Parts: sequence; structure tokens; C-alpha cells
Amino acid sequence: MITVNADGKIMVRRCLVTLRPFRIFVLGIGFFTLCFLMTSLGGQFSAKRLGDSPFTIRTEVMGALESRGVLRRMSDMLEMLMKRMDILARLENSTDFHRGDEARFPLDRFQPAAGLMERIQAIAQNVSDIAIKVDQILRNSLLNGKVMEGRRDQCEVPRDPKYPDCAGKVEWMRARWTSDPCYAFFGVDGTECSFLIYLSEVEWFCPPLPWRNRTVAVPSPPVPPRPQAAFRRDLAHLLELIGTGKESLSFMKKRIRHLAQQWLRAARRLEQKLAGRQRDQKHILIHIGFLTEESGDVFSPRVLKGGPLGEMVQWADILAALFVLGHSLRVTVSLKELQSHLGVPPGRGNCPLTSPLPFDLIYTDYHGLQQMKQHMGLSFKKYRCRVRVIDTFGTEPAYNHEEYATLRGYRTNWGYWNLQPAQFMTMFPHTPDNSFMGFVSEELNQTERQLIKANKVSSMAVVYGKEASIWKVGGKEKFLAILNKYMEIHGTVYYETQRPPEVPAFVKNHGLLPQHEFQQLLRKAKLFIGFGFPYEGPAPLEAIANGCVFLQARFRPPHSSLNHEFFRGKPTSREVSSQHPYAEDFIGKPHVWTVDYNNSEEFEAAIKTIMRTQVDPYLPYEYTCEGMLERIHAYIQHQDFCTTSSLPPSPKTKSPAMQSPPSLLALSPNATHLVWSPSAGWVPQAWPPVASLQVWVSEPQHTCTETCRRHGLVCEPTFFRFLNKEEVFLQLSIACDSTEYEMNHLYPAVAENVHECYLQKEPLLFSCAGYNTKYRRLCPCRDFRQGQVALCRDCL
Repeated sequence: MITVNADGKIMVRRCLVTLRPFRIFVLGIGFFTLCFLMTSLGGQFSAKRLGDSPFTIRTEVMGALESRGVLRRMSDMLEMLMKRMDILARLENSTDFHRGDEARFPLDRFQPAAGLMERIQAIAQNVSDIAIKVDQILRNSLLNGKVMEGRRDQCEVPRDPKYPDCAGKVEWMRARWTSDPCYAFFGVDGTECSFLIYLSEVEWFCPPLPWRNRTVAVPSPPVPPRPQAAFRRDLAHLLELIGTGKESLSFMKKRIRHLAQQWLRAARRLEQKLAGRQRDQKHILIHIGFLTEESGDVFSPRVLKGGPLGEMVQWADILAALFVLGHSLRVTVSLKELQSHLGVPPGRGNCPLTSPLPFDLIYTDYHGLQQMKQHMGLSFKKYRCRVRVIDTFGTEPAYNHEEYATLRGYRTNWGYWNLQPAQFMTMFPHTPDNSFMGFVSEELNQTERQLIKANKVSSMAVVYGKEASIWKVGGKEKFLAILNKYMEIHGTVYYETQRPPEVPAFVKNHGLLPQHEFQQLLRKAKLFIGFGFPYEGPAPLEAIANGCVFLQARFRPPHSSLNHEFFRGKPTSREVSSQHPYAEDFIGKPHVWTVDYNNSEEFEAAIKTIMRTQVDPYLPYEYTCEGMLERIHAYIQHQDFCTTSSLPPSPKTKSPAMQSPPSLLALSPNATHLVWSPSAGWVPQAWPPVASLQVWVSEPQHTCTETCRRHGLVCEPTFFRFLNKEEVFLQLSIACDSTEYEMNHLYPAVAENVHECYLQKEPLLFSCAGYNTKYRRLCPCRDFRQGQVALCRDCL
């Protein structure tokens, strides 16, 4: 029989009556139970959290056995507590100690104890029920977790002929997945399944895994109409977009401010010309790669020291034109900003972008193109059709096609990008394979033109070139002595403390002048003379626009990558016959004289004639603000390098009557060339329109560019696809004993001495450039708008 000490009975009775420590203990147990249930079970029913990796399989169930044990121990503790309280209650009933103390402890103080007992019993029963339910949930979760974990650890590389590169990519990932942190960013953790998930859902080399949870396809909402571009009337916001911090940016902003009113007047004229035509507003990124610190930014420090400004002149005009046309722009001159705008994941640039490219177009240069390729991963290949590359001297197809350039010796540091050649945009229209971007020169009003004519000094010449190195040209003493006999010679050569020794004493050197002072000098001078370098800059057009005659040297032999260091390594085989071929070919006399500086008699005769000749200021329309706006508007509206061009549909039947579709080309009335057939049953959605097409056959020593120009036309490479057919040779009465498809930038062509005809196998190699005395080439030509060689008559 159990005996109980009287003092112990009194202590127990007081604890049972007051119950304060016990209440605190029960509350603690309840609170702990609630917290445990929330943390243990809440994750089982929650949705996927934002921070979870897209490839993480939830593993909250991994503590299942441990969780069940805790719940069982809690239930056992409550049951033990209840039993001990029952024992104490029985002890109390078996004695009469409560009667003796009744005066000090009234009966109503005992009643809460009985209610508390019932609550404890209820809590114990609830915890027991919860433990059973949690046990069932955790068993099911653990079973599912084992299945998912088994799949995660036991993925096999699928053998799907639609994904032939999958196995090789998985093998590469096994060996190299730690080489770039971007793989871990996308959830790769070294397991086979994480490789396959990445290669199927981030990249596209492997098929989707069937066990991956996929969102049920929901019909996407209709795409809202794109905002329309509206011509802008103020350039202040553009100046904010360009930013600060570099001398080159300050130069561009000054130029934009100076020409602001001309841009706005040109915009009003083009708006009237378009007559309310709808234009989608494009989201455009302008990344000026050569101004980034990563590329060296050699231009900004030289802005105030006479360095080359042609590239910055062109970029300033591109920015102004795109903004005035009403498009949404982002401007970057740093790699960090570029990465942010593109959505580049952290790492070394091997992974795709984190989201779809938010820009319709990207204007950049070769430096920026290289930076994008390094940091966009596979996304570069996906989105490169949206890129436009500002390329001063042009990139010919033979240098652009990586495989062909490597095999045929055309590979350079700047080529092999496999872009559409028209994605390269040049400063002058010297390479029809590329698009002509251009720049602008300041236009004069009628009053200014009259003042210039009245104030011209016929015996004043200004030398083209601001760097002292230009004056080191060999033989300059001879022709400068002749020029000095007839004219006062002025220079604008930069110097810091003392006169450059390369500049002869009889030359009046003004030093580096601000743009407006330089223009005032040109407005007084009669002659603007070049020493042969720099090539194809904007200054000669500015001089001609201010009423000067431009005198330049003829190159014999022409300068090219084969014989001149400046062109070596550039992705072009173009032969430059003078310092400024555009001025020679598109403007000419009386504004432009091209002579042999080594022929003293020819040089002196040209000087005398120029002094007697009256010329008005002249600016080609394509170098006005309106001309550039017109050209860029047409490119944005019509150039699409992301959509494959269509060819006429093949006949569905092989009956003799329908063996081939009707010919798209027809012999011209004078039987000298081919034109688009009026009876052609299929008119492609082509730009330029096919109605402007003419097909001519070149002479063996002529490029297609020269061939078309000889007929008053322009070579149009987008039309090559319509004449790359055997039947075209027959229509031109060219006998072909054999016809072969090959990769060659001169094809389609015929080797007439052996009657062998060749068609182009690779569309990226269609080229207006190049010739070989062995071949006569088939050349696609078109007409052009007066003063706007980039556009055909119906192109706007």
C-alpha cells in the first residue's frame, strides 16, 4: 500500500489548487505543438516559393521519421501527466485532509481543477489524432519524395533523333558545368537530371522530360496593339538618355543641339510625305561599343586633341534620327549597362538570357557585337537577326561567312559573323551588299548661301586633317609648293605648346577649332584639299556644303587590303581609287576634282581651273536630315532579317504541263537584259519591290556593283534569289554544257570559254562585290530615287 507524507500531500494539494505553474507548462506545450505543426506541415501544402530553383524538388519530407517521433513523445507526455493527476486525485479522495483545511481553502477553489483535467484529456486526444494524420501525410510525402528523388538520380539521356546533339551536350555538362556560375544559377547541381532539365528547358538541345511538372497550356490573351510611333518635336529627352561622363558624349550632345532645328523641320516634311501612314513604335537599344572602357575607349581622350570624329558624328546623327522618328530608345556606353538591359545571368556568358529579349532592334558596332556574343550565350544566335552593325568601311559576304572565309582565306579579325550582309550599315554607299546608314551635314538657307558666295576668297585653301601625322605624307613638299604659288594655305592641326614641325612655315595653322569656327573657315575658303588620308570622312561633304571645291589624290594602283596597311585586316576587298570615292563617283566635277598628285602639270592645271570656277554650295539629299530620316524609316519598316524569304511555290503535280512554274523574268524589249515578267502569276512580298529588278550580265573584269552603275542602276543583292536558276541562263541565251551548285561569292556566273554555269549554294554568299576574269556574273540591278541611292523609286 502506498503511503504519502502529510507535508507532501499539502504541497501537491496547493499545486493542484493554484495550478499556476501547471498552467504555464500546458500553455508552453500547446504553443510548441502549434509551432511544430506550422513549420512541419505548412510547407507540404504551400505553393512553390519564389526563391526556389526551377529544378529543385521539394524535400521537406526528409525529416518524416523524426517528426513522427516528436509527435508521439508529446502525446506520451500528456498521457503520463494525465495519469499522475489521476493518482493524485485518488490519494486526495482517500484521506480527510481537506476537511481540516476547509476554512483556509474553500471548495470553489477546487472546481477549476476538474475542468482542467477534462481539457488536458481533450488535448492529449487531439495530439494523438493529429499524430496519426501527420503520420499518414508524411508516409505519402515520403513515398512521393522517393519517387522524385529516384527520378532525379536515375535520369537517362534520351535517344531522340529530333535532338541529335543531346548526348554530346550532356557529356560536355558533366565535365564543364562548374566552369561558369551561370549553370548553378539555372539550377544545375551536378546530377544527370539537372543537366537534362537545363538542356531541355533553358537551352533546347534535349527533349522535355515527361515527369516534369508542366503548367497546363492556357490560351494566351490577345496581344495588345503596339503603340504607334509619332514624330517628336523636342530633343531634350534624348540628351538625357545619352548621359554624361565622357568627352565623346559631350561632343555628340553638342552636335545634336546644333542641328536640332534642322532635324525637327525635316521630321515635319517627312511626316507630310508619309501622309499619316501607321508606324509601329520599336523598342531599340543603342550600344556604342567602342566607347566602353572594356574596348579601350581610345576616342574620348582624343576628342579635344584632333582625333577622328567621323564615328561620333555618325552615332550622334543615328541617335537623333531614331529619336525624332518616335521610337523608344535605350542608350548604353558601358558593358555593365548592356548586361542589365539584356538580362544577362551572373557568370561568364555561357548561358542564355534570363528572359526574352525586350528590344526589337539593337544598333551597335563591331566592339559591341563582340561583347554581346561573349555575354548572351545561345541567345546571341537566337536574336542576332535583330542586330544592326554600324560599320564604316563595310563587310563583304565573302568575309562574313565563317566557313567560306576560313576555307578561302578571307578570314579577318572583324568578319565571320554569319549575319545577313545588309545588317552591316556603312557611312557611305560604297558596298551595296551592306545597308547605307550615312550621316548628315548642315544645310544652308538661301540667305546663308548668298553670303557664302559673296565672301569667298578665291585664293584661300584649307588642308583636310587635324593630326600632325597627316602632314608626314611623302612628296607633299612638291605639290604644296605649287599650291602655295596660287593660294594662301590654312591648317587646323592640333598642338599643345608649340607649332608641329611637320607643318611647313608658310602654312597658317589655326590649331584645333571648334566646329562652328571651322565652318566659318570653310565658308571663306575656295579649296579644301586632301593629302590622301583620312579615308572617307565627313569633312569633305561639309566643305562642299559650304561652297568649297574638294581636291583629292587619285590612287594608282587603287588602295586595298592587298597593298595598303590601313585596309589590311578589314573585311573587304574593295579597291579605293581615291581618298573619298563617294565624292568622286556620286558628286564629281565641278565640286570634286580627283587628280594625280605626282603629275605636277595635272595638279597645277587643276588649281588654276578651280580658282576660275564658280560653284554653289551643294549637299546631296541623302546627307540631309530629311534624307537620313527617310532612309532609316524605310529600313525599320521593311527590313526583316528574322523571317525567311519565300520563293514561288513548287507545283503539286508532276504532269508535263505543270513541270515548272511560269517564269518570273522576261527578256526586255531591246533583248539586252531581263526584267520582272508582267505575266508572272506570283508576286513576292519583297522589299525592294521586284518591279524594280533588272538582270544584267557583267564583263569578266567588272563586279556587279560596277556593272549596274554602268547602266545607271544600283546592285540589289536581295534579288539574287530570283535569278539563281538554270532557266535564267537560257533566257539570256547563255549556253551551259553543265550547271553546278557551289559555294562561291561570285556565283551565279558563267565560265564562257568552257560553257560551264554555276549557281549559288549558300544564300549568305550572294554578293555584288568581287570579280574574276574567268567569269561573267549574273547581276541583279534596280533603279533608285533621285539623291537617295539606298532606296528604289517605289521603296518609300
